[in-house]
Amino acid sequence: MFSVLQFLMRMRYEMFAKKTVECYLPLFQSQAREPAPPAALASEADRSGRGRQKGAPGAYATEALSQISVGFQQVKLGERGGRRRDFHDVNVNTRMAMEHVKESKSGTSGSMIVLTSNYFRILSRPQWVLYQYHVDFQPPMESRRLRTALLYQHDQLLGKAQSFDGALLFLPHRLHSKETVLHSETKNGEKVQITVTLTNELPPTSPVCIQFYNIIFRRILRILNMQQIGRNYYNPNDPLNIPQHRLIIWPGYATAILQYESSILLSIDVSHKVLRSETVLDFMYSLRQQCGSQRFSEICAKELIGLIVLTKYNNKTYRIDDIAWDQTPTNTFKRGDTEISFKNYYRTQYGLDITDGNQVLLVSHIKRMGPAGAPPPGPAMLVPELCYLTGLTDKMRGDYRIMKDLDEYTKLNPEQREGRLKRFISNIQKNTDAQAELDNWGLAFDKQLLSLKARVLPAEKIVQGSNSYEYSAWKADWTKEMRGLPLMRSPPLNNWMLFHTRHAGNAVQSLLQCIERVSGPFGVRCRRPVMIEYSDQMEALLRALQQNVGPQTQMVVVVLPNNRKDKYDCVKKYLCVDCPVPSQCIVLRTISNNKTIMTVATKIVLQMACKMGGELWSVEIPLKQLMIVGIDCYHDTTAGRRSIGALVASLNQTMSRWYSQCVLQHKGQEIMDGLKGALSGALKTYLKFNNCLPSRIIVYRDGVGDGQLHSVVNYEVSQIMESIKSMGPDYVPKLSVVVVKKRINTRFFYRGNGKVSNPPPGTVVDTDVTRPEWYDFYIVSQAVQTGSVSPTHYNVVFDISGLKPDHMQRLTYKMCHLYYNWQGIIRVPAPCQYAHKLAFLVGQSIHRDPSVQLGDLLFYL
Repeated sequence: MFSVLQFLMRMRYEMFAKKTVECYLPLFQSQAREPAPPAALASEADRSGRGRQKGAPGAYATEALSQISVGFQQVKLGERGGRRRDFHDVNVNTRMAMEHVKESKSGTSGSMIVLTSNYFRILSRPQWVLYQYHVDFQPPMESRRLRTALLYQHDQLLGKAQSFDGALLFLPHRLHSKETVLHSETKNGEKVQITVTLTNELPPTSPVCIQFYNIIFRRILRILNMQQIGRNYYNPNDPLNIPQHRLIIWPGYATAILQYESSILLSIDVSHKVLRSETVLDFMYSLRQQCGSQRFSEICAKELIGLIVLTKYNNKTYRIDDIAWDQTPTNTFKRGDTEISFKNYYRTQYGLDITDGNQVLLVSHIKRMGPAGAPPPGPAMLVPELCYLTGLTDKMRGDYRIMKDLDEYTKLNPEQREGRLKRFISNIQKNTDAQAELDNWGLAFDKQLLSLKARVLPAEKIVQGSNSYEYSAWKADWTKEMRGLPLMRSPPLNNWMLFHTRHAGNAVQSLLQCIERVSGPFGVRCRRPVMIEYSDQMEALLRALQQNVGPQTQMVVVVLPNNRKDKYDCVKKYLCVDCPVPSQCIVLRTISNNKTIMTVATKIVLQMACKMGGELWSVEIPLKQLMIVGIDCYHDTTAGRRSIGALVASLNQTMSRWYSQCVLQHKGQEIMDGLKGALSGALKTYLKFNNCLPSRIIVYRDGVGDGQLHSVVNYEVSQIMESIKSMGPDYVPKLSVVVVKKRINTRFFYRGNGKVSNPPPGTVVDTDVTRPEWYDFYIVSQAVQTGSVSPTHYNVVFDISGLKPDHMQRLTYKMCHLYYNWQGIIRVPAPCQYAHKLAFLVGQSIHRDPSVQLGDLLFYL
């Protein structure tokens, strides 16, 4: 029978689900977007995804290229019809559904601290009606610069105060007619008709004005000769060259103007774009010389597909999805009613001459939707000669010298970062043209960084076995403090195997001696392993595993001669799927250094202990019958960007045992479709462990990208509630769903002892720079040795738990202490990091569901 309380809570569940759908479906305002290069439609069979090419290099049909103008028009106009992703989720209002935080969402515990942040107040803004116009060009003009130049030929009619982003025109005054037809002429004498149509009248209080302020500020950045790449602006005239690595860094800024708690603020953060000083064509020439013509197409596809390139003519980035081996710049496509070659297209549109007419074209699939009712746009065709490689390869990231040299330029400490931000806003105010533009619109910004009050939560006590201890609050780790103390719980390691090659014998013996010395003080009873030697071939390694590992094996340790991915994948796939046993892979180089061997042995002992179900340490968790859930997702590049969702849920009071399940789904499927079943599995396992279901569930949802918040609110929360309902009609736990975001541009600075530094771990910010429509807060949980620390943003999108903001913040900070792969505080709650590790392992190495026998073990660490 339902109690009255259970009945009321069930009604709140169902009412919220209905309210969510009703309130949050109309989420986005229309925004404009940069034009793309030519696009051609291709059949589904031609599309290989962002990963490696499927099968042999294929040809792009002439019929597909004949549709290029269709794809072109869809990208240009369709994107400007309101389909652009809202990167700031501005119209998702979740706080209004939570009675307990309507008045205040701020906590009170901890010691007060004054910080500055990378925000500047807007001191004045326009107080007049803003008129929005849509601008159409006939014939279509793909280049935004050309469209802008053609429109600005009519400055006398439009006035000096105008803002045009390629499709939308904003004016502070109304034109005489609702539709105004203008006529312009290109440098080549081509006549162009421009139709300017009034679409909206916006009062100063309109939220769309915030979008307009961002457009104005982007114009200020262009006045400063900065160029847009992706969302951010960079200065190509002040490059940082690293010639020894053939790299160029463009310094830049990420900016956004939004409504925050009590005022509109301008957010600015330093950004860097790493470019390589070679084009894709240079890379292809070099590759052909290295491998010869016979295997060139195969190796070229493997090297290039999946990389990100920059086209400097429009400063856009694209992912290479395929190579059109039968297409060159001399091929033609249909533009309007005429045929034009790629070579002539780039000459007329961008003034660029292509020197190599025999180079093949690159293919990048257009992911954005076309206009309503029209087919999706085809892939963009890119010319290698005009594409520059960006970012770093895995080989570069593994090169210590490259990363060290890059860090000198890109890892700015708080003092450097704060100084650069102040100089940037000062440069805007000193620039005559930029200041005139701001004056025309009545905009003015503060010269000083925003000052705000924060709180520092008290340091947690670490519980390890029968002992508890405190750690250094500023260092945020307890590596030294935990030495010599028994773990909370560790199964005896009686039956384990160690696989190694012959030349690794001496290093392995040294490792075993160190493991014996380390395991005793930790309370880990560890017998000598069964030693198995294998020859340095993947087939021999797999055969050795198949012949020796059995159901009684507790742990398998494999010493790999190098970090080749195929061997690692082979071990993990066999021991996670075919013969489920916890495993530990070690690269020989790691255990060959006598100076670090004890540290490595300590790490290995701790990993083996928790992979077998051991419990290392905990913190005090006051809430009883609590389940903490972490959800993250990953895209498997080798399987056409198949989505992999991972769910990790706590099973005991100390949050030291975890249930894990992975869900593999095809491209386009909603992650929560499968995770709904995973959460039901977690609840059933919790019931077996505790003989009761949790009375309180807190879900931390990581992996939510910009613009995806509405999907979590409208879809995933209801799926979570459906999972809970499946456990029985009288089961109504107190549920909270928290979205976790790491990729943010917010930074905080602390001034103490006369210098600027990072805030201490445990710093909580829940005022000034939070959003009024959300129940959100920031926590600086980690300590960094170099650079500026990045806070984590938490947004509670659903909450019927009744927990006070203080308790939610404290609990979230506690969960950052419980990641067993690091003896310190991490940036996100432990279950989020566990879910990330699981999804990454499956997406990178296994590509299949791990065995259910490993479900309650941290086998993926």
